[in-house]
Amino acid sequence: MRRFARTLVTAALATAVVAGTAGWASAGSQSAVTGPPPGSAAWRADTVSGRPLPDPARATPSEVARFFAGLDDSLAQGLVRSHPLVAGNLDGAPLALRYKANRLAVLATGEPRFASLAAPGRQILAFDPRGRGTVAEVFGDLGRAAHVSVIVPGSDNDATTYDRPRASYTGPAGMARSLRSATGEAAAVIAWTGYTTPVGVGLDTARGRLAEAGAVRLARFTAGLDAVGAPDPVLFCHSYGSVVCGLAARHTDATDIVAFGSPGMRAGSVARLHTDARVWAARGPDDWISDVPNVEFAGLGHGADPTSAAFGARRIPAADVAGHTGYFTPGTQSLKAFVSIAAGAGR
Repeated sequence: MRRFARTLVTAALATAVVAGTAGWASAGSQSAVTGPPPGSAAWRADTVSGRPLPDPARATPSEVARFFAGLDDSLAQGLVRSHPLVAGNLDGAPLALRYKANRLAVLATGEPRFASLAAPGRQILAFDPRGRGTVAEVFGDLGRAAHVSVIVPGSDNDATTYDRPRASYTGPAGMARSLRSATGEAAAVIAWTGYTTPVGVGLDTARGRLAEAGAVRLARFTAGLDAVGAPDPVLFCHSYGSVVCGLAARHTDATDIVAFGSPGMRAGSVARLHTDARVWAARGPDDWISDVPNVEFAGLGHGADPTSAAFGARRIPAADVAGHTGYFTPGTQSLKAFVSIAAGAGR
């Protein structure tokens, strides 16, 4: 009865928010980046040795991998030079080719806001300049790694903000570096800012629209890792990113899904995620996300609290985590647990 009353209160508040803030909410609403990258039409119109190129919108990552396996290096390099933005985002294409293609694609934009992504040594596995920009960066040797983790971030992250200098352990790239450093040389970690995230706190954060688009992209991305022979990944899903992971769970081959600082995963329990992955959850003692009601009503809210006993996730200690983004801070209980999960302990 108490939960029902809370649901009604939350619904009333949500209705008031929608009615009272419709102007600024619609103005701040983000348009999700979907589909293949710009340049796909020219790619489809091209051929190599008389063979059509795999359709970026329809070819599976496995089909892409088989296509490139049948090319000699000079032909593959020619495609990278001619179509860098498509080749760099083609899940299933060889890793080294994607790194090179994305460096060329970043440089081709001529935009200062992306320039740092082309710095020597960076391994950019995906890059799309549309909108605020999306990006995925690899830390470590993905081609030889025994363990792979993917950081799926929440709001206010894009191709220019995901690696903020001040966010040593709190931004997606900072989280990835921290986990990779603590896990060791046998691991590779990917900071996957590969979907359009919400900006600020508004209707986008309360709805699942952006998460639904992101889940499609995340599922394809993990299929691309599988197509190039990478180990099945662990997904570390922060804040709104855990909504993305919850919707993608049944469509990925992740061994583990870790939700931390989560507003909900759009499922009432682990069983409702329909995944064989182990599901974990963490929440720090002063994480403001605990003030977000765990309900879902009329498309607003993201459902049950993943740290609740009823949800059924494995709990991760987080008593010493500071705030909403401190889960990867060196020395914390949460990072120690994350390292163990990333390294496959108990599987």
